Amino acid sequence: MKNREDKKKDFEDLRKALESVRNVFVTGFEKITVDQDYNLRKTIRGAGGSYKVIKNNVAEKASVGLPSESVLQDLKGMTSLAWTSGDPVALAKALTAYAKTTPAFTFKAGLVEGRAVDVRAIGDLANLPPKEEIFAKLLYLINAPAQRLVTTLGAVGRNVAVVVDQGVQGGKFGSGQGA
Repeated sequence: MKNREDKKKDFEDLRKALESVRNVFVTGFEKITVDQDYNLRKTIRGAGGSYKVIKNNVAEKASVGLPSESVLQDLKGMTSLAWTSGDPVALAKALTAYAKTTPAFTFKAGLVEGRAVDVRAIGDLANLPPKEEIFAKLLYLINAPAQRLVTTLGAVGRNVAVVVDQGVQGGKFGSGQGA
């Protein structure tokens, strides 16, 4: 059993973590084995996140006055938090993939970029492409009109050169025709 100082330190650590992140997934687990828990923690670390099993009342008190307060109120059952200050999509994908293989692991709620989301929105988030792919598509869309403009301008010059070349060739071969 933890003493009062350890409990206070746990509370303060959780409060600091909740203050510093904008992406938190509230999850539930019932009867997870040690191996499953180890794999879950490994998966979360691989996605750039952190994970902690929490007491419901400690989470509720630690979140008072923070954006996560709305998702950490009135929790029931075994509860854990997975959070990241990085890409929420990567963590949502990792957690969703884990939940598919481990039915005992469930979602309760989430906080993405400071906004409360429900379980369905977490699934939608997990189906998004990675941030790098979204950036690549965005850069392509921004770059495409410039590429088309350069191609068009190059084509105009090329077409003018072809017309001039044909005129020059026509003058050489067409000088004895028509007059």
